[in-house]
Amino acid sequence: MSFDPLDEAVKPPPFTAQPAVQRLRVLTVNTHKGFTAFNRRFILPELREAVRSTRADLVFLQEVLGDHERHASKFSNWPPTSQYEFLADSMWSDFAYGRNAVYPKGHHGNALLSKYPIVRHRNLDVSITGPERRGLLHCVLQVPGHHEVHAICVHLSLLESHRQLQLGLLRRLLESLPDTAPVIIAGDFNDWQLRGNAQMAKCSDLHEAFEHHHGLLAKTYPARFPLLRLDRIYLRNARSHEPQILGSKPWTHLSDHLPLAVEVHL
Repeated sequence: MSFDPLDEAVKPPPFTAQPAVQRLRVLTVNTHKGFTAFNRRFILPELREAVRSTRADLVFLQEVLGDHERHASKFSNWPPTSQYEFLADSMWSDFAYGRNAVYPKGHHGNALLSKYPIVRHRNLDVSITGPERRGLLHCVLQVPGHHEVHAICVHLSLLESHRQLQLGLLRRLLESLPDTAPVIIAGDFNDWQLRGNAQMAKCSDLHEAFEHHHGLLAKTYPARFPLLRLDRIYLRNARSHEPQILGSKPWTHLSDHLPLAVEVHL
């Protein structure tokens, strides 16, 4: 993985004095490309309403479609924009997308929706070998009262050996960030054996929200009968408050993963 300069396409707005923001509501959800488990039904409009109801300041999305020609021609309620723009709608003024998997009819990846300006972003390719493509979407946010806040959206490999290498690259990314800057890392780690969490525990001043408050990581998969602890929210230079698994309807019917929410105190 190369650490290229952050994308400068989005410039920060002129500075204006605003009250310091001390709390951020964070949500992470694997969107399953806008379909229910086993791809039985296209439910992106329902998912958008559910995501809006959380009133999250930051939304970390995995498996979100940037484009898909065949689905667009097949479903009458397919949005005219990318899925992440459709989800952002009028609630999240800024969004960033990291394209990971590309195929003849379209592409998908990770995305971040933010109520605060995303001043820089980059998508770091952490694919190892074979057809499975993975990335880390790293965004720098302009949050009033803070020099910079870092948000990293994660979706790791299904293979343990690949995950361990990808987690090593994530740790390298963390080491490259300013020591005192708040960092929020969220997404689908696919770490069903929990070996990845042990590796993340080696990072200084980093904690996982659910493990910190409840002693265990959250069970999020499969959504209707969660057994595996795949999804995570890690924080550095920030405190977690009241982490929640969104495990009731409609969430159990909107993806194959349950979303996680937490209030982050900066």
